[in-house]
Amino acid sequence: MKSMYLQLMQLPLFQGVSGDLLSTLVEKLPFHFLKYRDGERIIASGDVCTHLRFVVSGQVRLSTDVHHLRVCLSQTLSAPNVLAPEFLFGRDTVYPFTATAQGTCGILQLLKSDYVKILQADKVFLFNILNYLSLNTQKFTSSLLSHRRGSVAERLAIVVESLTCNGATDVVLNYRQKDLCTLMGAQRTTMLHALDRLVEQGLIEYTASEMRIKDLRAFMQAQQ
Repeated sequence: MKSMYLQLMQLPLFQGVSGDLLSTLVEKLPFHFLKYRDGERIIASGDVCTHLRFVVSGQVRLSTDVHHLRVCLSQTLSAPNVLAPEFLFGRDTVYPFTATAQGTCGILQLLKSDYVKILQADKVFLFNILNYLSLNTQKFTSSLLSHRRGSVAERLAIVVESLTCNGATDVVLNYRQKDLCTLMGAQRTTMLHALDRLVEQGLIEYTASEMRIKDLRAFMQAQQ
């Protein structure tokens, strides 16, 4: 039981909370621990976000389709992590991605109304979610403001950063080349030249239908 509380205290949005408080909350509120098999779907794109979900063990693969284009970005989130809490509140509460288990994984699920009770239980919970949401907003704003030339690589960085989650790894973009050109607003020769430059820098690998970002942090820093 003690190990479970230590595990909970490592989760984003729960960090800095005392074990005693977590113990009290677990006793009062339904903390649902769910197990998923490899390839089993956890969330479907278009599902309404009615629960706060944490990855407590294993890995989850997220796939986000760019509407009206055959472009899809996929990424891996490893435990401990949280699945898109920004869609729990606000005007748009629909998940933009599909989440599937990558190997066996464990998910902690909390009903939205129960998470609101948790936010009211201690200011640390409230500060954690506010910091998380602020970090996401500032990250995207900073990315937009730091790109001055409007190059294909910079436009690609904006798209990637807007679709990836904190702590994402194994980021892959699948596409038809003409749809990627449309998304980037570039001619095919210009886009391929930009991709070749990124390959030379050791930042990506790509084929006619797939691009793999070798190191997300290094890729983003190179475009600033």
